[in-house]
Amino acid sequence: MAGLFSALNSARTSLEVNQKAIEIVGNNISNVNTEGYSRQKAVMETYPAMNFGDFFIGQGVKISDVSRYHDVFIDQQIKQKAVNFGLQDAITRPLSELERVFTITEDNISTNIDNFFDSLQELSADPSDLVQRNNVILQGEVLATSFNNAVNELNAIQGNINNTILSKLDTVNSQIREIADLNDRIYQIEINGQTANSARDQRDMVAKSLAETLGAQSYEGQNGMLTVQLPGGLPLVQGNMAMSISADTSGSDLVLQLNAGGVTRDLGLRNLGGAFYGLVDVRDNLIPELNGDLDKLAYELSVQFNLQHQAGGALDSSTGNLFFNMPPNYVASPPGPPPTAAQYTDSARGIRVVIPDASKVAAGAAPAPGPPPGTVAPGDNSNALILSNIGDEYLIGGTDTFTSLYGKIAAKIGVENNQNQLSLKGAQDALVQLENFRDGLVGVSLEEEMIDLIRYQRGFQSSAKFLTTVDEMMSSILEIRR
Repeated sequence: MAGLFSALNSARTSLEVNQKAIEIVGNNISNVNTEGYSRQKAVMETYPAMNFGDFFIGQGVKISDVSRYHDVFIDQQIKQKAVNFGLQDAITRPLSELERVFTITEDNISTNIDNFFDSLQELSADPSDLVQRNNVILQGEVLATSFNNAVNELNAIQGNINNTILSKLDTVNSQIREIADLNDRIYQIEINGQTANSARDQRDMVAKSLAETLGAQSYEGQNGMLTVQLPGGLPLVQGNMAMSISADTSGSDLVLQLNAGGVTRDLGLRNLGGAFYGLVDVRDNLIPELNGDLDKLAYELSVQFNLQHQAGGALDSSTGNLFFNMPPNYVASPPGPPPTAAQYTDSARGIRVVIPDASKVAAGAAPAPGPPPGTVAPGDNSNALILSNIGDEYLIGGTDTFTSLYGKIAAKIGVENNQNQLSLKGAQDALVQLENFRDGLVGVSLEEEMIDLIRYQRGFQSSAKFLTTVDEMMSSILEIRR
């Protein structure tokens, strides 16, 4: 009878184990489309054998653990590629907006520059015509407005970038706290000898999201907790303690700050990665560089045009008239070193047409000094010809005309945008390839799950048959004893 009871126990454990294995397979199948889910598998081992006479007889089977398929190397590779993908994806929208501002279509600053100097060429054909003189002023105002609007749009893009960063902060801080909470949960589960498979899957997904947004790096310690830090080494998660990131908007611009242990530190580019790095880099480096190029163009155009305009004579024989306002940092000086970047500052934002009326347009040569004072002949077009040729003849820094300098600015954005599209496609392809590779290694395969399902189903059926056989044998023995 003892042997039959042992056999009965073996059949019972076999039934339980196969049933639980079928449940695990069913869970895998139900999560086949769950992002980040890692396949789970029952780990079986035998009960210790029992000494029965001269033999050791097994006591059945048990599930010692539910293992989770996981590849640390592939997981780290995915997080690294997520950083680059997050960066390229984040700057796609700002670069598209910048390309729209510096468009190469018909309506742009370069076109307005050409139209302005074309109006002077038309004026030279009939310098006394007030309609042509008014057209010169009108084209000048259109040009000045195009500079002003370009600067305003650059500022608006910077503001949009700040708003984008602010909109992501709540999610980022929530994810940082979530990893700290999952660390604690995983530790509490696994310290008792169990495996926190679902919590680990969830933590890996959150860590990947933080890598994409912040460029966060993560390392698992011996206690199973994940340490998360910024690229510069500043901590985000240590054990079950979560730091937070805030935004200081008290100054002229938004500054990211890390709040850790009661200490607040500003975060620069060296402390960021992923989407935040890309956004801050465009906001603090690329846009100011473009703004500086615009300022240089507006400064050189307004100064050179004004100097020649002041040297000419107006229809009312006046001289020294400004057409545009002089840039705010302009300093009159004899020929010497070229203007510095500081002198260019705010030239595009502040450029305006200041000539009071059409009669002040200096189309002719300056009248001869008196007494008696000279006059400007209504048909004198000598200065109008010189002014109309400035656009083609004056070279900024000895290399660029006004329109070619604008072309370089537009080309710079075009190259940046094209490079972004290529890099984004490459980063996306690399990330998809790695995720597909991960799915092939640790993801759910319906074919394999169906094979396991049939195997455990057959095992369950065999165990049930074995249990029935043992039960019949016990019934026969009981009948004999009666």
